[in-house]
Parts: sequence; C-alpha cells; structure tokens
Amino acid sequence: MLFRSWDAAVDRPWPAVATVTDHVGVPHTLVTRHAQVRRVLAEPETYRPDNALDAMTPIPVAALRILARHGFRLPPTLANNASPSHPGIRAAVADALHPDRVAEQRPWLTGVVEGRVRELAGRLTAGRPVDLYADLAADLPLLVLARLVDLPAAEAPVVKEFSRAALELFWAPVDPDRQRKLAGTVGRFAAALREFADAGTGLAARLRAAGHGVDTVVGALFFLLVAGQETTSQFLTLLLHRLHGEPAVLAGLADGSVGVDDVVEEGLRLVPPIVTWRRVAARDTELGGVAVPAGRSVVLWLARAGRDPEVFAVPDGFRPGQRGSRRHLAFGAGAHRCVGAQLSRMEAAVVVAAAAPLLTGSTVVRAPRCPDNLSFRMPDAFLLERKGPLLSPLV
Repeated sequence: MLFRSWDAAVDRPWPAVATVTDHVGVPHTLVTRHAQVRRVLAEPETYRPDNALDAMTPIPVAALRILARHGFRLPPTLANNASPSHPGIRAAVADALHPDRVAEQRPWLTGVVEGRVRELAGRLTAGRPVDLYADLAADLPLLVLARLVDLPAAEAPVVKEFSRAALELFWAPVDPDRQRKLAGTVGRFAAALREFADAGTGLAARLRAAGHGVDTVVGALFFLLVAGQETTSQFLTLLLHRLHGEPAVLAGLADGSVGVDDVVEEGLRLVPPIVTWRRVAARDTELGGVAVPAGRSVVLWLARAGRDPEVFAVPDGFRPGQRGSRRHLAFGAGAHRCVGAQLSRMEAAVVVAAAAPLLTGSTVVRAPRCPDNLSFRMPDAFLLERKGPLLSPLV
C-alpha cells in the first residue's frame, strides 16, 4: 500500500492507526488522524526522527560504493537529528531564513514572477501552450534560497536534477540499475557540496564558525536543497493545478473577496507536497489502541490528516478561510517543524497573486503526473493552452 498512489487512497475509509506492509514486506504503523499525527510529532523522545532519511528501498552495495566514492554521507543534522546538536544547527538555518529576511525578498521575487507571467500570458494569447512547472515554478524557490543562504554556484538544472534524484533514491521504489544511476547523480553533487562546505560563505560559514564539521555542513545543505526548494516548487505546481479546477475561488481572487493567504493555506492542507513523513518508535508504546513495538517505523500520513473531518469543516472541499484551514500539518509540528514555512508561504502567495489570471479560461493540456513515492509527489509538468486573450488583467 505504501507505494501506491496516495491520492487514490485518500478517499477510502482508514482507521486512525493501522499496521501496513510495504513492497519489501517491512511492517509500518500508519497514522492517519490529525490528533494522532500531531501527538507523534510532539513526542520526540518516544518517536524519534532517526529514520527520516533512511532509504525506503534498500540501497545495494554497488550503489553504496558509488556514493562512498564521492564522499557522500548523511550524518544527523536537521530532519534526521535527535541529538543535542539539532537545536544549534536548526538555529543557524532559522536565522538564515528569518521572516524579516524572507520579507525582504518579496519585492524582488514579485518582479521576477510578474515578468514570467507576462511572458506566459503572451504565449497563451498567441495560442501556444505553456508549462507552469518548467516555465514558472521549477526554479523560483531555488533562486530565492540562493539569495538567503549563499548556495554554491551551480546551474539550476543541475541542482534540480540532484534534488529530484535524491527524492527518488531515498523515498521511491527503484530497481538496482536505477539506484546506481541515481547514486551517481547524488554523489557527484554531494562532492561539489563538500568543497563548498569547506570554504563557502553564508550559512556554510556560520555552521563552520559554530564548530560543525564538513559532513554536518553538507548534510544541512543537502536537506535545504531538498526541503527548502524542491518541495516548494512542487507545491506551487500542485496548487496552481488545483486552483484551475476551482472557478469560484479564481473569481474570488479576481474580485478581492478571497484572500491570497487563505488560498495558500487551503492548498497546503489539500495538496501538501510532502504526503507522509516518518518516525521510529524508541520504546514499546501504543497509538490509538494499536501496539507499536520499539523499532517500528511510524508513517505519518500528513495529507490524510489534512482532511480529518474532526478538524476541518469541509474536509475535501477547497474553501479558503474555512474553519480549521490553518491547522494543517504540511510543515510538520514540534521540534522539527519546517524552518522554511514562512518562506514557502511567501513564495506561494506571490505566485498565486500573479499567476491566477492565467488559469481562468485556459484548458489543461497535461495535468501534473506524480511518480510512485512514499513521501513526495514530484509533479513533472503542468501544461495549459487557451484561445483568445486573458479574461482577467494581469497585476
């Protein structure tokens, strides 16, 4: 079940807690209800994050050798760190992504997005299709993140290839041949990260000054390049696709009766880019009356928790501002709650405000397709076309 479409399964009745088995026969405790998911996230001593970055498909020796050849290691840093070093590393990242620094990027990002939207509008009006993933959303979060944390110099396509390869290698069902190819992509970029970690500026320099070694700096940068930009570009694509099917919401955005921030929160609730996340039980315990033995992987179904009828007034409907809308768990909760939450929200608000007029009156040529993956949706494209001019003016 774990490697089937989460969207196809979300409408099925599920118990609050269940024991399920994945493609290699390993049992997991699946947690679906909002209250239980939040409880697990709030109890790091009982449910540890040690397995957050463990490969769901065991990596064969041949692929491990490729990673080792490039010096690739993932020590506990952020999402997988329950050690005393976590608060300090997190504080350095949080300072780099401070809300005030994020707000300073908004005017620049708005100019970039509005320029792209005008160009896309011209192509649509001329009868040519546009890809809102490749032509708008794919690299925006990376460009913003680079300004905030001084990322190593690399072409955006190279970083995107690395980050998507990492999501597939660690969270997808993959065969050995594919694992070796992915290991090469991940390893080569990790080697470049090591060089930057040893001499780079910005966040890398702050972590070194705090006494953290190169491996820790690489691990923090690795996580940021996955969680700090790849998931946001995925969310932007998923949100725009969902909005296309919500004409009443688009009309409300156009006349000002629907707030952009409320739209973003509903999007985070209904189409979070991270569908599930994991913890591991540190001791024998129970959840919802289900025994959870020590060492058991606990899969938190964040997307399902976002549709819990005990929390949300209209669980499956896109109703910006509805009761409970902002109580979603798209960014997690507790000590490991996403430090880039405000950054992601800002980026999504800028994109929705500028790009919503592209959606009204347009036809979907190709909806986003998401590959099989435990935790990430990873949409690959979102193609639109239209006949005639836009019905709503651009900002």
